[in-house]
Amino acid sequence: MISLRSAVLRALYGAGHSAALGATLLSATVLAQTAAPAPAKADATVVDTVNIVGSRRINSSATDTAVPVDVIPLTKSAEQGGQFDLAQTLAFISPSFNSTRQTGADGADLVDSAALRGLGSDQTLVLLNGKRRHTTALVNIFGARNRGNTGTDLNTIPTLAVETVTVLRDGAAAQYGSDAIAGVMDITLKKRPGCEAVAAYGQYSAGDGKNYLASAYCGVPLANGGVVALTGEYQDRGRSNRAEAGNPRIIGDSAVKNGTFFMNGDMPTVANGKLYFTLGAQTRDASSGAFARGGVGSDDIPSRNSAAMYPNGFVPFINGDVQDRTAIVGHRLQWGEWSTDVSQTYGFNDLKYNISNTLNASIANKDRLRGGRGISPTQFDAGGFSFQQATTNLDVSRFFPSKVGGTNVAFGAEYRQERYKIKAGEPGSYIDADGAVEGTGNAGSQGFPGFRPSDATNKGRNSIAAYVDVETDLSKQLKLQGALRGERYSDFGSTLTGKLAASFKASDSMLLRGSASSGFRAPSLQQVFFSSTFTDFISGEPLDVVLAPNGSVLANAAGIPKLKEEKSLSFTLGATLNPTKSSAITADFYSIDIKDRIVLSGRFDADNYPAIASILRSLSVGQAQFFVNSVKTRTQGFDLTASNRFDLGASKLNTYLGFNYSKTQVKNVNTPKALAGFEDVLLSERERLFIEQGGPRTKATLGLDYSIGSWSSELKIIHFGAQELGTFSGTENGVPNQKYKPKTSADLAFSYAFDKNTKLTFGVKPTAQDANETDNGFKYESVQFGLNGAAYFVKLWKKF
Repeated sequence: MISLRSAVLRALYGAGHSAALGATLLSATVLAQTAAPAPAKADATVVDTVNIVGSRRINSSATDTAVPVDVIPLTKSAEQGGQFDLAQTLAFISPSFNSTRQTGADGADLVDSAALRGLGSDQTLVLLNGKRRHTTALVNIFGARNRGNTGTDLNTIPTLAVETVTVLRDGAAAQYGSDAIAGVMDITLKKRPGCEAVAAYGQYSAGDGKNYLASAYCGVPLANGGVVALTGEYQDRGRSNRAEAGNPRIIGDSAVKNGTFFMNGDMPTVANGKLYFTLGAQTRDASSGAFARGGVGSDDIPSRNSAAMYPNGFVPFINGDVQDRTAIVGHRLQWGEWSTDVSQTYGFNDLKYNISNTLNASIANKDRLRGGRGISPTQFDAGGFSFQQATTNLDVSRFFPSKVGGTNVAFGAEYRQERYKIKAGEPGSYIDADGAVEGTGNAGSQGFPGFRPSDATNKGRNSIAAYVDVETDLSKQLKLQGALRGERYSDFGSTLTGKLAASFKASDSMLLRGSASSGFRAPSLQQVFFSSTFTDFISGEPLDVVLAPNGSVLANAAGIPKLKEEKSLSFTLGATLNPTKSSAITADFYSIDIKDRIVLSGRFDADNYPAIASILRSLSVGQAQFFVNSVKTRTQGFDLTASNRFDLGASKLNTYLGFNYSKTQVKNVNTPKALAGFEDVLLSERERLFIEQGGPRTKATLGLDYSIGSWSSELKIIHFGAQELGTFSGTENGVPNQKYKPKTSADLAFSYAFDKNTKLTFGVKPTAQDANETDNGFKYESVQFGLNGAAYFVKLWKKF
């Protein structure tokens, strides 16, 4: 059976289809950017749980597990929610989930990464239909969230294709392998018969950010008892801009065009066997604005501009062509009392950069010195990168009802291959045409210099793993779960992780639970081999920076050791309480220690680290950064949920409260021997605050759904806690840190069950800062609350 909390979540966010199946649902809505999807009327349908992430026991449920699990239905969010993509939808439902839309952060503007419990996006494992999903090829270099991390791009999956998202809020590397330090998210796709479609339009109250969405789903039953479900989606999101009048910068959402297709289904093969499959593909054209270059009279001529080309200055556009592919095929077979699952998963993500409205100032200056006007091409292929992952799994389980009070035994093996590539751009995107002498044009395309041939790479690795997982009922009250997993990677060696969890049913209404686990995260190939030279702006002044790959001449000269795995130790202790038949409360405390955490270092230059001065000069750059295992962190927090259902005569009231407090602290900086004395450079206060407060430490969601007859009203309140972020100059130079006040958004909706849904929400903006000290060079930083303000949308949903 589904837990009461899950039942109330289904009442608020939808489960299956409402009583208005087949009717047209029109929602003309005004809401804040941070407003959550509209709650919906309860659905009487109860879907039995087959597998719950965190337990390999067949027919377990969310209330059986010894660790906290949230089951979030996505049906109503897809049908009438105000957020059009999966990451933003979840950000305003689940308090422990974080996703920040970036601006002024190069490739990070094009991909929204996501994370749990305030940790990095690569410390959360994402599954699709229970199988490991590939990460993006992008490693985030700029921005407050997920700095130096890779992650999984949830927006490659259409919301209309998703049945539920199950969130395991507990360390689970011993069960699922690398990355599951903060927890696991399992995205389950629909495969039920029937067809439905959504057409939607939205824009910000400022008049920009126009957002068009068309999505359709159709589940087709097969003659042999199987089903094939098809989902197609097209999204066209325009730019938004919150820069002040007269500021040439573009600050806001990037422009995005997504075309996505998914197929999901299964079919019987033999009496006790079933073939299942998933195919997905997305093509994304995205574009973000870089920092502006000055015109005539500025210091940018001739170093970063040409008077003949852009006399009034210009904004380069960083355009990304993203290709994402996924494929899952497997076979489940019941072999007597044994359940077996053999599967093959493939994932591919590719990002190619094209820089437009730009120039290579060195080409323009060379042309001027030779008597020309000073002209350069205005568009460059800047190269790009790709990541592919192939995973083979064998999983076996059996339940022994006579062993103790019932024991489930599961074991299996996994083989995974990964490959990361960087492709160089065309020569004009990186060359220094006029020579590296003072007063000449800078090399490379402005906005984003292309990858050089020296950056190009093609590296792979493989890993093999085996696990055993035992779950037993020692009595009717006491459940015990243990897991052990060993993995060997071809590039850094072996690791062994374990987990022990238990639950005790203290009474019919109270369950106590707790867990202890070790975990790990393998360094991503992106972190090991990423190489790039880019232009950053410090207090408004441009500076060329090289990010040197691990094992390079520069990294070795700086004394940066070979990257190795992060290791974690996690504890969770909590309880669930059902004080009445219609109410439920859960509370869980957690602590996560991570040592040898991989971070993006601060910037070394000739002044703070003379040992690399000559190499920096030979590369014509001013500063260098590296990925390094150097930080030990402790994350401690508290999750609280409370839900209740009231029957008030002919009316109903459903309420849900979710609260998360998560505090990450850097406990120690392990400085490599060669960098002793340079701890403040290796991890400056600014970089430390990216780790500790990239997301708000507190976040809360309150949902209320009142219905009577065909009418309902819904109130949604989202609270984002305060944040403190660093500055380039630093407090040691008398510049205070950026401080963002707590913000709260309210979303009020009135609905008629068959056709109309109208919402009104008030939106506000973050706290203004010194633009010279923010990461994106604007008075509003990229924080989770957002900076776009209120928005409107209209959505049409129809089931056929």
